[in-house]
Amino acid sequence: MAKFFVFLGLFLANFWSFSSAFTPLKVGFYQKTCPSAESIVKTTLDQAYTQDSGIAAALIRLHFHDCFVRGCDASVLLDSTPGNKAEKDSMGNKGVQGFDVIDEARDRIEAQCPNTVSCADIIAFAARDSVFKAGGLYYPVPAGRRDGTFSSSDDVAKNLPGAFFNVTQLHENFARKGLSLEEMVTLSGAHSIGDSHCSSFARRLYSFNSTYSQDPSLDPTYAKYLKGLCPRATSTSTNPSPDPVVPFDPTTPVKIDNKYYKNLKNNKGLLVSDQVLWNTPLTRSLVKKNSNHPNYWTTKFAAAMVHMGSIEVLTGNQGEIRRNCRLVN
Repeated sequence: MAKFFVFLGLFLANFWSFSSAFTPLKVGFYQKTCPSAESIVKTTLDQAYTQDSGIAAALIRLHFHDCFVRGCDASVLLDSTPGNKAEKDSMGNKGVQGFDVIDEARDRIEAQCPNTVSCADIIAFAARDSVFKAGGLYYPVPAGRRDGTFSSSDDVAKNLPGAFFNVTQLHENFARKGLSLEEMVTLSGAHSIGDSHCSSFARRLYSFNSTYSQDPSLDPTYAKYLKGLCPRATSTSTNPSPDPVVPFDPTTPVKIDNKYYKNLKNNKGLLVSDQVLWNTPLTRSLVKKNSNHPNYWTTKFAAAMVHMGSIEVLTGNQGEIRRNCRLVN
């Protein structure tokens, strides 16, 4: 294990020296202006985690959903205003959580270091601390992001990958954000924790296509398990069906590990966009490598999270430092 962390440190050091040429973000950005910022975020997350371990998955997802829409600018945190429906209220962000934890960290930091630390950086720190809490993997986070001043629900569907995307669509979606095919497969491993609403995959169980009612790529035993948790919807306008949640990983649902890739090899990927990574020759070798070499995957995952956290960031005099993460100043 010690050798692994030495390797991880060397790998990330090389990665950051390479990436620093492309982003003005910096590890230790608040060392002089607000040295307690990262520890405040960690303490806030630790307290929330003792109440609900699912908060780790929620905050990792929140970071992803923020960065893929308008860049990592905390636009996902903004509330809707009259005449403008914000990102958080879109169907694509149904079930996204963790806002209260970010608010709590924001308030605590603001009390010590007013108008200094951005909400976007708080999200990035919280996601990193969530990875450590759920998977024991720590990595330094470059900071210096500024907060955006606009959020629109219309931007969400145009930017977030869909649950029924194939590999080509996933690759194109991630490439538009400057992420590689390998990083796409690596970051998909975040689905080793967290859960999904039945509505995101129910078509695989009951109405897959004109030939098969059930997705033939889905393990039959796993499909039976899912049907037990997700009955066929019988919604009406006056009596909508319930929409339960199901863990992405039925084996270690609250632990970040490479079991996600092992599940794909056993045809137990929850979403179509998960299972296609194994079913498609272009990405199968990457799934196999991540499945067989857990340390390799965690190292790549840390680097990919850092890279994702640099998508279209606002820095310098761009944007603002929001005093309230839900509202523009």
